Amino acid sequence: MKRLNFGRGWRRLAFCAGVAAVTLMAAAILLDRLYPLPLDLVAARSTIVLDAGGQPLRAFQTGDGRWRFTARPVDVDPRYLAMLTAYEDRRFADHWGVDPIAVLRATGQALLSGRIVSGASTLTMQTARLIEPRPRTFGSKLIEMARALQLEWYLSKDDILGLYLTLAPYGGNLEGVRAASLFYFGKEPDHLTDAEAALLVALPQSPERRRPDRHEDVARQMRDEVLTRVAAAGVITEAAAREAMEEEVPVARLPAPFFAPHLAERLHMADPGASVIASTIERDLQQKLEDLAARSVAQFEATANIAILVVANDGRRVVASVGSAGYFDRRRAGPIDMTMAVRSPGSALKPFIYGMGFEELVCHPETIVVDRPTHFGGYAPKNFDRLYRGEVKLAEALQLSLNIPAVAVLDLVGPRRFAARLAGVGVRLRLPDPGAEPSLPIALGGVGVTLRDLVTLYAALADGGRALPLRDRIHDEAGVPATLLSASAAWQVSSILRDTPPPPHLLPGEATSDGRQIAYKTGTSYGFRDAWAIGYDKDYTVGVWVGRPDGSFSPGRMGRDAAAPLVFAAFSMLPPPGPDALRRPPPPPGTLVASQSELPPGLKRLRPRRGGDVSAIAAGRDTLRLAAPLDGSTIEVPRLPDGTLSTVLLRASGGTMPLTFLVNGRPIATTAFRRQAEWQPDGIGRTSVTVLDASGRAASADVWLASPGS
Repeated sequence: MKRLNFGRGWRRLAFCAGVAAVTLMAAAILLDRLYPLPLDLVAARSTIVLDAGGQPLRAFQTGDGRWRFTARPVDVDPRYLAMLTAYEDRRFADHWGVDPIAVLRATGQALLSGRIVSGASTLTMQTARLIEPRPRTFGSKLIEMARALQLEWYLSKDDILGLYLTLAPYGGNLEGVRAASLFYFGKEPDHLTDAEAALLVALPQSPERRRPDRHEDVARQMRDEVLTRVAAAGVITEAAAREAMEEEVPVARLPAPFFAPHLAERLHMADPGASVIASTIERDLQQKLEDLAARSVAQFEATANIAILVVANDGRRVVASVGSAGYFDRRRAGPIDMTMAVRSPGSALKPFIYGMGFEELVCHPETIVVDRPTHFGGYAPKNFDRLYRGEVKLAEALQLSLNIPAVAVLDLVGPRRFAARLAGVGVRLRLPDPGAEPSLPIALGGVGVTLRDLVTLYAALADGGRALPLRDRIHDEAGVPATLLSASAAWQVSSILRDTPPPPHLLPGEATSDGRQIAYKTGTSYGFRDAWAIGYDKDYTVGVWVGRPDGSFSPGRMGRDAAAPLVFAAFSMLPPPGPDALRRPPPPPGTLVASQSELPPGLKRLRPRRGGDVSAIAAGRDTLRLAAPLDGSTIEVPRLPDGTLSTVLLRASGGTMPLTFLVNGRPIATTAFRRQAEWQPDGIGRTSVTVLDASGRAASADVWLASPGS
């Protein structure tokens, strides 16, 4: 009797099965290579610009006119996700793209009833269909299954769910759960009611037939069906479902968010591929200032416009940016961002001219200047009101915005050096002729700047002379500080501007009553084309521009009357100041604080330059130098038997007599014949020594005083 060899048969069967498996795997790999996932077809996303707290400011459609925002599971209310999987795909977390149980169930129901009773599409298969839309045929269903397997092979469950949340249709040009939530509920989908979540689950199955803005009853019916099924599945309670069914469905789409449109547009253009841009804007403040601009522009002619910029001095965050009083107002050139427009600053640069003069000790706030018609070579400026005050202190000249004194100080400082100082902190002055050299008309607005430039400069005054770039995005780096003015010069300028009387005719309720220490300056360009006001305290800097975008003549409009009240109005809308902002800051160490009579002779009166820049004078044979102590040196100062410190010799060379020696900004000796003086320190540590001559020139040294053996 012949025995059957079952072992050989099983080996053949196993071999054939192995060959088949390898063949199928090779075929799958080949098909995967030939037909990769077309994820590039869904790369286009809408951009949404958010405020500092995550609220939407403005959104931008995709190139094909869709609202399609990137969404991830973490961006969505967990209740919505629970409802979605309970209603659409209960085994989403377990299957590999195709749910065999659902396929068998749907097939059996179809055979028994002779029609399709339920579908077997998983969320992964629906995502495949969204990525690669096809006609609803049996062949298309097989391709969807294959694509679903590909998706599960290459992507995580969260990634697949993120694609569905981004691409699911919601009617019209709305795609994705974020777009639907924003346009139907006016909020992000991270906090949804049960009724809202159920409606968002129901709509993608038949988005046009279930659109609540067109088919309210159908939308309500399908939402309630979702609520019934998810309650039965235990996602929510029966009571919660009944309560949610009482909630109304939205019957109209909400308008797209539209705050800070100019800034949002600029950020979008700078990074058009970004799906989310987190700005530093604070939306509530932005809305208040947009309303302020819209109300205030009504008092001006139909072609005038307003721009407002508010910066938090800490980190230079732009917290509000109003580019115009009305983006869609074509008569006022509303789409133009006037915070970025290059305009004449009028007198708005004068504080920095004086600041450089104070820093270089060519003048002092108490220095007397003669305000009278003056020729500076071929340049003969006039005061704005055509009046002249005679002898005035420079502090008063700045507060009154007199032109002759400002030009005189710029003549001493040097226009080229002044322009270079501003360029060093990122503010480039635009000259009328690109090939021209900076000249004295800079003092009166003969140059172009933007509102952002001016706010950058004034924010530096608020920060002790340190300049930083303005930041529009939360994740922008803070930048490297650059010195605009010394801390002493910035304090002197701020003290003057802080004592400037507030503008007349403030709008009702807009005079600050919270005790803020606001320093401000106005500017009016030639022909009244531009009215400026920039104010600051310890916490914020506010800039306002009023004018015609086309630069045409605007008779009678001045910064003090048109722009300054808006600065004070803006400050009244800011958060209440902290205790530090209510106190006048003390002078920094080394600041020369003196009355006019106490000033050294070289600073008592402004001495006009006699040809050549200050730098050229300083290079002459009579250059003033501090011979002792030398800059950077350490001086050991013994103590006397009574415990006091012994005297230190201060010695100068060159310069025009008399000489005045200052220690830490305070005069300690004036000598008419000798170029030296003795000084008895009252303590050890870092010390600044300065010598001034009768021509206003200065030389300084920073030294360290130490006790022997320390």
